[in-house]
Formats: sequence, structure tokens, C-alpha cells
Amino acid sequence: MVKQVVARNFSRCARSYDLFSDIQMRAAQDLTDRITQNEIESILELGCGTGNYTLLLRDKFKDARLTALDISEEMIEVAWEKLKGRQVELLQADAEELNLEEKFGLVTSNACFQWFANLEKGLLNYKKMLNPDGKLIFSIFGPKTLFELNDSFSAVLDGFSIDARKFPERNKLEQFLKDNFKSVKVSEIVYVEIFPDLKFLLKKLKYSGTRGSGLAGQAYLSKSFLQKAEAAYMDKYKEIRTTYQVFFCEAGL
Repeated sequence: MVKQVVARNFSRCARSYDLFSDIQMRAAQDLTDRITQNEIESILELGCGTGNYTLLLRDKFKDARLTALDISEEMIEVAWEKLKGRQVELLQADAEELNLEEKFGLVTSNACFQWFANLEKGLLNYKKMLNPDGKLIFSIFGPKTLFELNDSFSAVLDGFSIDARKFPERNKLEQFLKDNFKSVKVSEIVYVEIFPDLKFLLKKLKYSGTRGSGLAGQAYLSKSFLQKAEAAYMDKYKEIRTTYQVFFCEAGL
């Protein structure tokens, strides 16, 4: 999984992202509901994409100073159009290379951290950006995400594995947070979607940017291969469904 490839894929789908990102939007709402602080003076959002979670944060914390950033210039352009006049500072920046002296009451991210090359380094960096009473709150996809798709493709092609299989495991993520933060809460939600056929599923993955999952540009995605993969899908699961495993994490100093 190459971060530059993921960034390029999200840039390409910036204008279509909102039409195909309902799972990310559901996660954003569930993440917002888990932020229990009544008042927060300053918020830093990492990987803001087209600004859907940013908008939820803006509506919930109307008086907070809100800074949001994304690695994709195209995503920032879409977010700017959506958030124009809402008093949000938008930055194009790589969240993994961020170096800010400012401290925040909340550092947060929705469905972004699974793409990091070095998540642990990033989390330690964000720890330094928190106020003494600040919180790091984020959602992140887990390794069981799209496992049906992985099973169906691997049934046709030996050794096949999508990048989602490398997403962080809950126990390792939770232990890392407990080793580095005083208060930690981790919960999990599993979302499920059903599609009319495999072609529609792959279209959604493409236009929601998640062709960074290792499916893009592969020669084996021929008509014959996809027919065999769909047959394997139906044989095992009786429908074209996908599971999205999402961890919701809260860590305080």
C-alpha cells in the first residue's frame, strides 16, 4: 500500500466521492456522537476529504476554532466549496508529516488513519499537539473490512490479498494507545452493504477512493476473472455483500 497511490486515487474521485461514500458518512456521524465534550476551543481534523465530517464538527461546536487538512488538493477544493463561509481553516498537507506548534482541545479524524505508512508515529505526533485536557478521537477501518471481496477474489487467484487485510488490528491498536495515553476507549461497529452485482460494488470502491485497496490497475480484472469471482462470491455468501469493520478510538492525556 503506497500512500502516494492512495492520495492520487482520492484526488481523482474528489468530485464523485460524496455519491459513493455513505459508509464513511455513517462512520462520521457515529464518531461525532462519541465526542462528549460540551465545549472545545480548538479542533484539528486530519484527512478531512470533501468536508463531510468537518461540517458535522462545525455544527456541533459552533464556537470552536476549526482547522481541517487533507493531502489531496482536489479534496480540499471540494471541501472549500462545501464549507465556504463556515469559518473553517482548510489546509493541503500530509497528516503524517504534520509539524504544528499549536495545541488543540481535540485532534480527530474519520476513516483516514488506515492509510498511514506509520500510524504509531503519527499518533505520537498528535499526542504532542493536545492541550493537557485534550482528546484524540478517531475512527479507523479494521482488517475485516471487505473480507467477502478478498475471499471471493482469492478463491479465483491463489495468493490474492487486498490492502484492507493490512489495516490495524483492534487489540494491537488498543494496546498501543494504552501504552501511550492515560485514558483509552475503543469500540467497534460493523457496517454491511448489499449490492446487485460485483460490478456495482467495484464501481463504488473506485469512486469512493478505496481503489487504494489494491484493486486498481490490475490486469486480472478481466471480464472472465470477474465472472468467476462473482460466482465464488454467490456460492459462499449467497449475495454480493460487503462488511466494513470500524474502530472508534478515544485517547486522553
